[in-house]
Amino acid sequence: MERLRTPDKNFEELSDFDFEPHYADVADPTGGEPLRMAHLDEGPRDGPIVVLLHGEPSWSYLYRFMIPGLVARGRRVVAPDLVGFGRSDKPRDREEYTYARHVEWVRELLFDHLELRDVTLFAQDWGSLIGLRLVGEHSERFARVAIGNGGLPTGDERMSEAFKAWQDFSQTTPELHIGNIVSGGCSERLGPEVVAAYDAPFPDESYKEGARQFPTLVPTSPEDPAHDANVAAWAVLASFTRPFLCCFSGDAITRGADAKFIREVPGAQGQAHTTIPGSAHFLQEENGAELARVLNGFIIAN
Repeated sequence: MERLRTPDKNFEELSDFDFEPHYADVADPTGGEPLRMAHLDEGPRDGPIVVLLHGEPSWSYLYRFMIPGLVARGRRVVAPDLVGFGRSDKPRDREEYTYARHVEWVRELLFDHLELRDVTLFAQDWGSLIGLRLVGEHSERFARVAIGNGGLPTGDERMSEAFKAWQDFSQTTPELHIGNIVSGGCSERLGPEVVAAYDAPFPDESYKEGARQFPTLVPTSPEDPAHDANVAAWAVLASFTRPFLCCFSGDAITRGADAKFIREVPGAQGQAHTTIPGSAHFLQEENGAELARVLNGFIIAN
């Protein structure tokens, strides 16, 4: 598998981001050399573990305002860069990116390399699609789960018009302006230095094959390759009694997705589900400190 690696200089002096990267090798499913997968690992190594999973088209930079509030309460915070994003390697060919491979790459990092257990998961956007599959397939590893502006579609649902518009745009626009896309998913325009930080992992269009492919991998019909695996994950969630929290925001793409979790996941009963005000899709970017406060409260209460 051919891959690109963003030069380290692209990540120098990013706004509000002075975290040290860590790296692990994950398998190339085609039999080639391993891919390098990056992650942040902050806080005491013996502290309670919080895993933060980003989505499309962001990277661990999205969590820079959440991490300090979690570490201040003694948590160990692990925030991966998905393959194709951030400091992680980026396969050149779009066809190398599949839903199943993303799940396996994150599993290998978290469970084989870092050997994490008793995990508190926070996941948003594609982080939810990947993270909830891991909960479904390795529920014994998770102490509690929190979801913000995410879901686990099987292809049986009706997708929102906002998602369809985004999916169409992502496949037809000549240039995928990553920083502007993140900014457009916020309630207010981001500053140029923040837009530049979201652009940093992608020096040119050849680095964006993963970002291009992700919208097409969301299951939108029962014939989707991920349909059966996601249905199986939902079956596990239907008996998941560990604490499960929804903290969504005013997001057109995922609005209402929290209702299914609250209705069908036993662990969601009696939890302090909340709506984070003043946020659009990327609630971590706009209200990261508040989200960390909510997550800390969730951990303390459960």
